[in-house]
Amino acid sequence: MAPAHNPLHNHLLAALAPAEFAHFSGELELVPMAAGEVLYEAGGPLRHVYFPTTSIVSLLHMLENGATAEIAMVGKEGIVGISLFMGGETTPSRAVVQSAGHAYRLPAELIKREFDRAGPVLRLLLRYTQALITQIMQTAVCNRHHSVEQQLCRWLLLSLDRLSTQSLAMTQELIANMLGVRREGVTEAAGRLQREGLIRYSRGRIEVLDRPGLERTSCECYDVVKKEFDRLLSDIPRGDPFQVLGKSAS
Repeated sequence: MAPAHNPLHNHLLAALAPAEFAHFSGELELVPMAAGEVLYEAGGPLRHVYFPTTSIVSLLHMLENGATAEIAMVGKEGIVGISLFMGGETTPSRAVVQSAGHAYRLPAELIKREFDRAGPVLRLLLRYTQALITQIMQTAVCNRHHSVEQQLCRWLLLSLDRLSTQSLAMTQELIANMLGVRREGVTEAAGRLQREGLIRYSRGRIEVLDRPGLERTSCECYDVVKKEFDRLLSDIPRGDPFQVLGKSAS
């Protein structure tokens, strides 16, 4: 049986050849990710990058009045802290754990060293960064032009893609903060989706009952983001990490 936690459950790490993975695998540290935990503040130093395995991290932009809106989310498909290897060192966004779980973190100097080697790790991280930029751009367009109901559908679908379950532990207030809309708007949108039989919402938990229906109700933004991730990262394995590297689970 595979162990409960394995860095290769992160798709980027699983995509690396054994020799490349071995360069830094010994430095990967498993860390618990509590919901609401702040990994880094806007403008603050980034000391680690994070490879989520069972958690989801929201990248939030905060205004001077304290209002926030999510610009992207990162789960098992990606890495948190791209500014470190893109040369920025800091970022104007805030990284907050949206869905609790675990991640593996790597010290800043090590990820920069791997990036500077200009090998497979660099090419993989650049492709992921392009996909993440697409998500950021599409989120901005969606927030400006689409209804709260469509935004909620997009957000739910992107979240579910990063989890191994069809339910989310998330209050409407937190979702409103993520989308940058009023809580009443989320309440109305969630109510409509529940009446249509697409979701069930109770006591801070949302369960998706009809995913195809949710995809039909969503705007095109979810599909644009998903297709771009699939196009850029089509060769990244999604299955058993032991099979990926030809290892034995024993």
